[in-house]
Amino acid sequence: MDDKYLAERFQDHRSHLRAVAYQMLGSLSDADDAVQEAWIRLDRSNAGAIRNLGGWLTTVVGRVCLDMLRTRVSRREETFPSHLPDPIVSRADHVDPEQQAMLADSVGLALLVVMETLTPAERLAFVLHDIFGLQFTEIATIADRSPGAVMQLASRARRRVRGVAVTPDVDLAQQRELVGAFLAATRDGDLGVMIATLAPDVVLRVDRDGGIREVRGASAVAEGALTFSWLASYALHVTVNGVAGIVTVLNDELISMTACTVRLGKIVALDIFADRKRLSDLELTWSSPRTCDVAEICS
Repeated sequence: MDDKYLAERFQDHRSHLRAVAYQMLGSLSDADDAVQEAWIRLDRSNAGAIRNLGGWLTTVVGRVCLDMLRTRVSRREETFPSHLPDPIVSRADHVDPEQQAMLADSVGLALLVVMETLTPAERLAFVLHDIFGLQFTEIATIADRSPGAVMQLASRARRRVRGVAVTPDVDLAQQRELVGAFLAATRDGDLGVMIATLAPDVVLRVDRDGGIREVRGASAVAEGALTFSWLASYALHVTVNGVAGIVTVLNDELISMTACTVRLGKIVALDIFADRKRLSDLELTWSSPRTCDVAEICS
């Protein structure tokens, strides 16, 4: 098999492999590293003897990600602060083809946050079986465990995820309408309307300076948001991992980005990125909106 043909075949699987790695790692840069490692191993292998290239590559990426997660966990107490997973962000009016491919196999940011609490082996079993549909026998070869043990890992992960994670509403337009109502009420200082848009047990997570600060409960979240009410007039709609989101842009500088998870017509989670370095790493650029009615801006 010549190098050009092998590279073309690998490229056919790249989007899928990157999606698998992203769900496993919650980091876009680490996902790219895992995919690159898969290419290196393929290039060094006897590729002509591989009957199912897609399955072989998925297995390799799974093993690479499992090792990366284990390394991350072993170092976390010393050098890895807790932070929100990397978001997949697109403008409200445009999603590029590569992002579309990622989003097709992606889960919401709120679920990715919960998945950070799983052990590496649990996350492997959950991601590969529940999200990508691999058989337990296939996952067992990656995890070096029996199929029965992998089934138990997936079941345990599923219970932990089910107890915390939520499935967002599917209508993006309705999500944005609700988020717009929350922003308008924030700008106007209308605490009652703000609380009405939030689920009673809403959780707000702010990723700032490498750490997460968490606030729970509609009243606490709404009262905290009022502190920054003046920024509501500088909000623009985006899509974050397939759900409604907003970016705050002031003097052409990205100040923050928020993923808003909506379920049953209420905002159940607000995940805010406010770490300047992480925002700059996203390489997102917007022009500052003019100061006007929030409903007009977020439309």
